Amino acid sequence: MALSARLDLRQSQNLVMTPQLQQAIKLLQFNNLELSEFVEAELEQNPLLERDDGDGPATLEALEADNLAAYDKAVEGEAAPADGAAESGWDEAPDGPDTVDRTTSESLPAGGEDPGDTDYDNNWGSAGVEETDPSVTPTLGSWEASGSGSGSGRGGEDLPGLEESVGALKTLREHLLEQITLDIERSDERLIAADLLDLLDDAGYLTGDLEEVADRLGSDLEAVESVLGKLQALDPPGIFARNLSECLALQLKDRNRLDPAIQALLDNLPMLAKRDMAGLLKVCGVDAEDMAEMVEEIRSLNPKPGLAFEPDSSEPVVPDVLVRAAPDGSWVVELNPDTLPRVLINNAYLSQISRNPKNKADREYLSECHQSANWLVRSLHQRATTILKVAGEIVRQQDAFFQHGIQYLRPLVLRDIAAAIEMHESTVSRVTSNKFMATPRGIYELKYFFTSAIASSAGGDALSAEAVRFKIKKLIDEEPPNKVLSDDRIVEILKGEGVDIARRTIAKYREAMKIPSSVQRRREKSMGI
Repeated sequence: MALSARLDLRQSQNLVMTPQLQQAIKLLQFNNLELSEFVEAELEQNPLLERDDGDGPATLEALEADNLAAYDKAVEGEAAPADGAAESGWDEAPDGPDTVDRTTSESLPAGGEDPGDTDYDNNWGSAGVEETDPSVTPTLGSWEASGSGSGSGRGGEDLPGLEESVGALKTLREHLLEQITLDIERSDERLIAADLLDLLDDAGYLTGDLEEVADRLGSDLEAVESVLGKLQALDPPGIFARNLSECLALQLKDRNRLDPAIQALLDNLPMLAKRDMAGLLKVCGVDAEDMAEMVEEIRSLNPKPGLAFEPDSSEPVVPDVLVRAAPDGSWVVELNPDTLPRVLINNAYLSQISRNPKNKADREYLSECHQSANWLVRSLHQRATTILKVAGEIVRQQDAFFQHGIQYLRPLVLRDIAAAIEMHESTVSRVTSNKFMATPRGIYELKYFFTSAIASSAGGDALSAEAVRFKIKKLIDEEPPNKVLSDDRIVEILKGEGVDIARRTIAKYREAMKIPSSVQRRREKSMGI
């Protein structure tokens, strides 16, 4: 068979994702912090974009009336070029008031007025509201409360804000330095104390070796240990400990509760972690009642005393969706306005700069900015609408959970929501990732409402795995000390309630909730732990 070269013409279809489509998909799975950072970056880079400081909760109807107006305005503007801008393809300025038109002579101060002058009676006398109807109750979507947000106390007295209060807290190092200055007088001991202070971690434990400290400072080991003993007497109790046992012993010593029996218990903390009560009773030489009292006292101690001086820097969870009950018994689903960035295109500025002659590079830059701004407005609207659709369908299908509690949580998968709102499962998955919903029953991640199904023994509706875990925990919490429920007994009880579940599944759920076995629970409850 001879080989030869030839040309063939073939027709095929390929689905190609444009960069803008890829970015829109990425925008959909952003949480509120990532979305805010992205929008801020776009506002800095694109001169045609500006922030729209609209107030009020974003329901689906309000969103369609608000964001779609900006979207339609951008789309209609593409077919109506302005005078003098036909060559560059720019849009005519819309008839409605724009950002430039919002600042008029009536809103500007007079020539003799100081911009810093403020009518405090008008601004602060009634929290910005002249008359308030006492029958009106603040809604969840308003996120406003009397006297909050300004740091102003009653009677016009200014109080520091939350950020200032947190920033004014003493650190652990500052707290200890003040005590070292007062309690340690000798300069050589202060030098050793300063070196030991540098070896302190955030929890208040000493991380270095005393022999290395003595060699580094050219001092005796006895002198370093003497200074360490003085440092361990400082506040908070348990500071400068070298291990957990010493930290707890220092706190008990400060309470005058350190006796040989509890010291023996501290020397055998691994046995306490293993819940080897029989061995601890033998080592400590006490009865079960005394052992229960010692264990309870140890539980009241702080294993990390230094963390009390370090403010928690973790960010609170900010919900993306708000759910509240309506007077007719239904549920109102709306977007959190605090996490919803709203941007608009400054068409007046666009029309103004389009009339001036420009070179090709300037026209290409403005065209790119205009296309990017239109894309961002459309993408934000599409993202908000999709989130509302998914959240609304979740609330509709989990109505029993919102009405009665977790025991009525029904099994749900992404495919059920996708089929109901006629979207792909991957879209629903992106929407529910890292997004939270504030409900009358608390704040939940959207993924929380998707659980696997457990069959019913009576042939009824399947139960949610989360609801079954709740039933197991409730049974264990209510079990009497003299009649601890085994996993087999829990299986029998649940089957009597119509839940078909295996014993190994009970054990798996129990271990996931960090609940010990029936043998360990019986031992602990018999000793009063």
